[in-house]
Amino acid sequence: MPTVAEPGDAVVRVTRSAICGTDLHPYRGELPDFAAGTVLGHEFTGVVVEAGVAASVKPGQRVVGSDIVACGRCPMCIRGWHYQCADVTLFGYSTVVGRSLGGAQAEYVLVPHADVVLAEIPDDLTDEQALFTGDVLATGYQATLAAGMAPGDTVVVVGGGAVGLTAGLCLRVTGAGAIVIAELAAERRQAAAQLGFLSSHPDELPGLVAQLTRGAGAPVVVEAVGTDAALGLALSVAGPQATVVSVGAHHGVAFPFPTGAAFARELTVKFVVGNPIRVRDTLFRLIASGRLDPTAVVSHRLPLTDVVNGYDLFDRQEATKVVLVHG
Repeated sequence: MPTVAEPGDAVVRVTRSAICGTDLHPYRGELPDFAAGTVLGHEFTGVVVEAGVAASVKPGQRVVGSDIVACGRCPMCIRGWHYQCADVTLFGYSTVVGRSLGGAQAEYVLVPHADVVLAEIPDDLTDEQALFTGDVLATGYQATLAAGMAPGDTVVVVGGGAVGLTAGLCLRVTGAGAIVIAELAAERRQAAAQLGFLSSHPDELPGLVAQLTRGAGAPVVVEAVGTDAALGLALSVAGPQATVVSVGAHHGVAFPFPTGAAFARELTVKFVVGNPIRVRDTLFRLIASGRLDPTAVVSHRLPLTDVVNGYDLFDRQEATKVVLVHG
């Protein structure tokens, strides 16, 4: 049971959390310096049970947390670049980004800089709807903003997990034409098709893009996996003067970037980290209006006590998004 340590802290009783693709990196042992015993989870909603004297949040408030923890006062935060904050960290991610902070796949979570990290959930949103604004939907939305898409553009999303699907939902809202989701797992391709997207196996993607664009290539590509192979595929189907936006969490150091092809096609390549603090109010309005339904990507709802099964399903790509129900 955490307790308030700093004047700006709050303690939240968690009501919903989720398993994110980012959680799979330590789960699979891909981050060798990740501290054993770390409580995972950076997507959560809950109820404030304790607040420091400098925090404006109050006990009893229903809140959603940002996965990014930032101070809100430094020059980077003032510019809206919260991931570049000198005090940045992520819930439940050891010291990969900043100082270690316990995650939210637990009964309670300690929230530093509570006035910045937490947002009160509007009365017309459920906890599950709000949950997505804390990471995955914010990431998909910022991919859309970074893409600079023109109305009617053919857009390719490499990766049919929750980030890829929510990116597709946001691209649809902002005026994309054909939206293609490229995904290895058959279950996820089916989920994409059920949401009204075109779906493709990665091996078949170049042919489909050529057909849709009369051989020109896609003007916008979103890479939502975080592997060298996915980024390479995204670059390969991008057309002249296309924008490639990578929102997958990359950890590689030796990607063979195709500089010649990128130069010849005048590509713009952007790496984007979702920023819930910056965009969640907009997302609240889009959800409340009915234009966005992020809960459509949920494949499994499990009690917190069944989290091990949730990780197993997610790791085997038999789940698109696992929401954990607490208490």
